[in-house]
Amino acid sequence: MAAPTSIKLDDALKGRVQHLAEVRRRSSHWIMREAIAQYVEREEKREAFRQDAIQAWDEYQKTGLHLTLEEADAWLAKLEAGEDAEPPKCHV
Repeated sequence: MAAPTSIKLDDALKGRVQHLAEVRRRSSHWIMREAIAQYVEREEKREAFRQDAIQAWDEYQKTGLHLTLEEADAWLAKLEAGEDAEPPKCHV
């Protein structure tokens, strides 16, 4: 269920939202909800990526396992070419 929330906008931003709502034939409310939804989705993806990177770094710190740039590039090139390529073996 939707719950009302208030947001304070300066006059310039409020005017921009209203103008965009008019030209898009939408309500200001719709424009703001859409903007917030898109922002939250983008930031959730960014945070998930950051957490994955932290986890990968922690794993590397524990094991030392890695690929060289050349190994990773060669594997990705095969995948891009549509070849069925097994990932290269990691090494210390």
